[in-house]
Amino acid sequence: MKRRSFALAALLPLFARAETAMGGHGMAVFGGREGLYASHLPMFHTPHDSQLVFRFHLADAAADRVLRETLAREPKLWTFDPEPFDLLRFAPGHAQPLREFKARFFEGHFERGGKPQAADQCVVVDEVLMFRRLDPAMRDATVGRYRMVGQGHERFVVKEIDRRPDFDQILRVAAPSVVDRVEVPLKGLERPNAALQGALNARSLTEIYFETGDLN
Repeated sequence: MKRRSFALAALLPLFARAETAMGGHGMAVFGGREGLYASHLPMFHTPHDSQLVFRFHLADAAADRVLRETLAREPKLWTFDPEPFDLLRFAPGHAQPLREFKARFFEGHFERGGKPQAADQCVVVDEVLMFRRLDPAMRDATVGRYRMVGQGHERFVVKEIDRRPDFDQILRVAAPSVVDRVEVPLKGLERPNAALQGALNARSLTEIYFETGDLN
């Protein structure tokens, strides 16, 4: 009995050190008829120091259909403010991956005058597309890496946050070349949209989200 108690006592510090990122993790929402996507609004401090993009649907089929149609007609920023959860549950291989949660949706930015929608929705996570822990060290980079998200005629690119200071950017791409990633030169925190459009061979780009203030 003493041996078992000693073994349990030895394990308790390990459980105590288990890392979490509990908090209210606001997300940018984008997509259209062929899919809905959420992108965490990250910062360089805990618990928000992870870049996350995932595909989702709403448990309420009617609300899901309306949101898809709305975003397909007019690509622009929507966000949601979810109930608190551990962001690290989205990390690959987590023992308890997050499958669903409740969130209030907003047309616009939920912290900057966005228009709240009528009721909370149940967000069902379909697939995690990107999960990257952010390095808080100050560092420079002259190349920006963008990752393609979406399918069919609805394609988007999301910038990988890999320097500090940096910017978070999501754009819808019209008639892109089908690539997984693309790299473009950067000049400080200026938008590289012209270079990005050329690299993607895109007819046009529609910016959905651009943020520098949270990533200084």
